[in-house]
Amino acid sequence: MRLLKMMIVMTALGVALAAGPAWAQTPPAAKPAQPAAAQPAPAAPQPFPEGAKIAYIDLQYIASNSNDGKAATAKIQEFAKKKSAELAEKNKTVEALRNKLLQGGTVMSDQARLQLEKEIEKLGRELQFAQQDAQAEQQELTQTLQSEFQTRLNPIIDEVAKEKALHVVFSIVDSGAIWANTGLDITPEVMKRLDAATGKPAAAAPAPDKK
Repeated sequence: MRLLKMMIVMTALGVALAAGPAWAQTPPAAKPAQPAAAQPAPAAPQPFPEGAKIAYIDLQYIASNSNDGKAATAKIQEFAKKKSAELAEKNKTVEALRNKLLQGGTVMSDQARLQLEKEIEKLGRELQFAQQDAQAEQQELTQTLQSEFQTRLNPIIDEVAKEKALHVVFSIVDSGAIWANTGLDITPEVMKRLDAATGKPAAAAPAPDKK
């Protein structure tokens, strides 16, 4: 159950985080990642139904709009912006050499032309490797942020669920529900507590159950 909850939370944050650029082999112009569109606010909650044992939560809304979620998105965007600038500069160098070969290749000596072709090929490989490294680094950063977000969020969900004596908390986006009593929505309360905890040390992960 804990593993399933972890996967759902991390998936929700992954969707909400701004996507970085696709590190194409030779992009004509590298662009920084665009800000992620904010999720629409959940419907105004009704009073929590007395005696209810189930509730739901909009994890994507929390990931997009909470202080923790916004901070994670900003880190991804800043990383993508930095890497895009670096790759654009490398790509600019490769394109300049290609233009030089195209415009002056016919008047170069065979040796000079061959040397230039080798240099273009070398820089092209370096650019490709740099793009692959940037993609891998961004994925690693995203996974780290997802894990940190999950570590902060899960104890708060547990806390709210226990206070309300709930048996089940559904992820509304993943539940397949087409209608639900908005009084069962604990999103605002969870995000309020998450924002209040921002800046405080994350709670330690619970020890695995011993059987």
